[in-house]
Amino acid sequence: MKTRLPLRRDQFYDTPSTLLQSDDFKVELFRYPAGIEAVRINTRCGSVIVLPFYGQMIWDANFDGHSLTMGHSFKQPLAGSSIIDTYGCFAFHSGLLANGCPAPDDDHPLHGEIACARMDKAWIALEEGRVSLEGETEYVKGFGHHYLAMPAVRLSANESRLHIEMTVKNLAGAPMPLQYMCHLNSAWIEQGYFRQSIPEDAFALRTSVPAHVQPTPSWRAYTAQLAQDPQSFRQLDKPEMCDPEIVFFADDLARYGDEVQFELHSPQGYALMTRFSTSQFPHATRWMLHNHDQQVAAYILPATCRPEGFRAAQRAGTLIALAPGQQRHFSVETGLL
Repeated sequence: MKTRLPLRRDQFYDTPSTLLQSDDFKVELFRYPAGIEAVRINTRCGSVIVLPFYGQMIWDANFDGHSLTMGHSFKQPLAGSSIIDTYGCFAFHSGLLANGCPAPDDDHPLHGEIACARMDKAWIALEEGRVSLEGETEYVKGFGHHYLAMPAVRLSANESRLHIEMTVKNLAGAPMPLQYMCHLNSAWIEQGYFRQSIPEDAFALRTSVPAHVQPTPSWRAYTAQLAQDPQSFRQLDKPEMCDPEIVFFADDLARYGDEVQFELHSPQGYALMTRFSTSQFPHATRWMLHNHDQQVAAYILPATCRPEGFRAAQRAGTLIALAPGQQRHFSVETGLL
């Protein structure tokens, strides 16, 4: 049996209030000083903070005493129209009409329109041993696209992991383009090292330089070496060389199996993990950045295409065309190994 508890914006106050509590879960509602509503879901293993009406971003995630979230400069989530207005969350939905860094011939916002979308509805769903935060938002433009996006975050009582889901349905009478990435901004683990179920040589260094990247001579020399030997980047032992960012791509993941798993191991004995279906996500990105303002080791970002913008996906043939009435579902499991 599934129980659904609708959420309203007027339920959220500066002082946290308990919506429900059991032996397995505690769900609290509160509002940040900047006005953003938040739901904190506590389980036996940890807690996550989700922004139910703001793109359903996962602002923070902690399990077994370990923070999964990137280091950043934001004291709280801030209202904005682009993800860069509030770039401090653990995870956000990137897309859906366009995804990634816009190239000079693109006109979409960085990481698309869904990242900061205001949700029309949000609710808590209870099942045996599991609690979920779900929602939906309808995107519609005159003489433009029309779709329904339905994100969800699911947690089980005794697992140090969460499931991040997105379902999108085309409500228009014409096909819509679809690009989607589950953008996981994972914590930088000093001296952390990578493991994955695919070969190391599946990753290739990004050779293009987006507009937001300002290369230095030392960075150019280092990335020139990595381009020749991308497998040499196995460990987070050179944070100074990850400013600006270092990015790798892995494509055609289905050749490595129906499901793939990626891990970032800590010398202290714990590890982060992410698992997903290659039929849903045939592409993946690895993104590292370490400077005074951000410290992130996104060891894997599952996606339908490379995050190089709309036109790049169109040229590469990786842009999905969603037929009228058609829907696609995406699911990612992430947390501690």
